[in-house]
Amino acid sequence: MRFLTAGESHGKCLAGIIDDYPSGVLIDIGYLNYELKRRQKTFGRSERMSIEDDQVEIISGVRKGRSIGSPISFIIRNKDWENWKDIMEINPEGPGSGNSGKKLLNPRPGHADLTGFLKYRSGDLRDVIERSSARETAARVCTGAFAKTVLKLLGINILSYVTRIGKKIFSEDITITDKILKEIEKSEVRCPDKKVSLQMKQEIKKAEKNKDSLGGSFKVVATGVPPGLGSYSQWDRRIDGKIAGAFMSIPSVKGVEIGEGFNTAKKTGTHFHDEIYYKKSDGFYRKKNRAGGIEGGMTNGAHVVITAYMKPIPTTGKGLHTVNIKSKEDVVSLKERSDICAVPSASIVGESMISIEILNSIQEKFGKDNITEILENYNNYKRYLEKV
Repeated sequence: MRFLTAGESHGKCLAGIIDDYPSGVLIDIGYLNYELKRRQKTFGRSERMSIEDDQVEIISGVRKGRSIGSPISFIIRNKDWENWKDIMEINPEGPGSGNSGKKLLNPRPGHADLTGFLKYRSGDLRDVIERSSARETAARVCTGAFAKTVLKLLGINILSYVTRIGKKIFSEDITITDKILKEIEKSEVRCPDKKVSLQMKQEIKKAEKNKDSLGGSFKVVATGVPPGLGSYSQWDRRIDGKIAGAFMSIPSVKGVEIGEGFNTAKKTGTHFHDEIYYKKSDGFYRKKNRAGGIEGGMTNGAHVVITAYMKPIPTTGKGLHTVNIKSKEDVVSLKERSDICAVPSASIVGESMISIEILNSIQEKFGKDNITEILENYNNYKRYLEKV
């Protein structure tokens, strides 16, 4: 399954195209919109989230509620475009062509502003920041919802929760239960511990008061993933590499950990690797999952566990030292409307990216054209595993 997104942060809409999505899948638009809402509703977001009410409009690839095998295209309209349509005027002689707004010349350290200006030879940072904005991830979340729809049919489920915001850390291992999942969804910062959730919110409020921003970390877990997705045969078929790359593409993510990967350097082999056991009722299994469900570039049947680490958002109320791209004078970086902390929302984007990569590997192994064919091949493989 391939996908592309298009659209600017304050343009008319975001758009997406999904190719090689299997036919015969029942598409619930209400579920797609629910996933979009999960991305929007977390604590620490900017006032723009009170303007936008993301809703998907499917343009092609679905007929009478089911995918038909042709490319799926969709749009998510930007309500805030009404406030920006003069600045974002497309036509050279349109109604807003004479009102491009004040030119943005003070690039933000940590953002795409300066390098994008140099790469694309822009005359105004507006041309860069509109596309490099994390607003684009709404289209990824919609694409991820399409992927999750297929994974659920295979018994594969995806969840996420926040493990750190600023100095406040949630470090406990959780047992995945319906109760825990409800606590995560109820929390405005997507943390399963009520006390830590309140502390995280206070961190965000403190940063907002200080005209600053916060980073943190979040964990994404995929359950029900069978062994054998990915491959060791070529470097670009290793599923850990694909997943790590997908997570690194999320704006502000600067580190990706699979399982307890960041602890590997300080442990010996006998204290790190997940020893293998066997029961007739369970088959091969491991008592620990330090590898995060991936060994040798392939899933091993355990939960796939990914932790992503996010830097603080580059836009701050105080601004940062920078240089005007025209005058070359020392100035303070631009102050666009921005989130204080986007870690909880990014966890939803992380769910989408891992869903897309797992579905890609599912289709690579079990077929990609039709959901019935995929299910037949998948169930045959599961029966084979039960006999080994």
